[in-house]
Amino acid sequence: MRAVCLQHVPFEGPGAFATALADRGVALERALVPKDGLPNDAGDLLIVMGGPMSVNDSDNWIAEETAFIRAALLSGQPVIGVCLGSQFMAKALGATIRPGKALEIGMTSVRLTPEAQHDQVFKTLPDSFDVFEWHGEIFDLPQGCVPLAGSTVAPLQAFRYGSRAYGLLFHLEVEQAGIDALCRECAVDLTKASLTAQQVQAAAIPHLPTLHQFADRLIGHLLTPGR
Repeated sequence: MRAVCLQHVPFEGPGAFATALADRGVALERALVPKDGLPNDAGDLLIVMGGPMSVNDSDNWIAEETAFIRAALLSGQPVIGVCLGSQFMAKALGATIRPGKALEIGMTSVRLTPEAQHDQVFKTLPDSFDVFEWHGEIFDLPQGCVPLAGSTVAPLQAFRYGSRAYGLLFHLEVEQAGIDALCRECAVDLTKASLTAQQVQAAAIPHLPTLHQFADRLIGHLLTPGR
C-alpha cells in the first residue's frame, strides 16, 4: 500500500501519521505542492496537510490542488485533511471558507456532535476533548457531509464525507518539533493571539500521546478494507 501526503510548507508534515503508516508497512510519498506540483495520483490514502496560506488565494496551484482533492473524494478515496487540508476538502465539496471570529491557537476544547456517536472512529472519543489548533479560517458543513465535532469559535471542527474521508480543522499528528516550528515560523499569529511560544508548548506537549493514539486509530480505520 502507498500513502500520498500533500504538504504546503516544509514545517507542516505528516508527523504521527507517518509513524502510524510506517508501523503498518505503508509507503509514504510527500509532495511540497507549491514548489513541486501535484503527484501523479492520490495513492491508496491521501493526506492533505496544513499551511499558512488560504484556499481562497488566487495561486494557480490552489485551484489545481482543489480539483485533485475533489477527484479523490468523488472516487471514494480514503482522505485525511488537516487544518488547511480540511479547508481544501470543504472547498472541493462546495463550502465557503471564511475568517473565524478569532484565531484558534494551541489546545482547544471541542465537543462531539450527536452524529459522532455513529462514526467508527469518533464514537471511541469522550464527548469533550482537547485538540491542538492553529488556524484563523473556518467553514460550514459541505453538502452531503456528516458533522463530527465543533468548538465555540469554529462550530464545525471535523466532518466526514462518505465513509472514508475526514476533514479535521485541528492537528492530531503534530509532534513537539512541529509545534516548535509553528511557533517559530508563524510567530506573528502568536502576537495576534496574545500568546507566547512557551505557553503554547507547555499546554500542548502533555496531550500529544493521546492525540497520536487518535491519529493511529484513524489511519488504521482508513487502511482497513471494507470500512
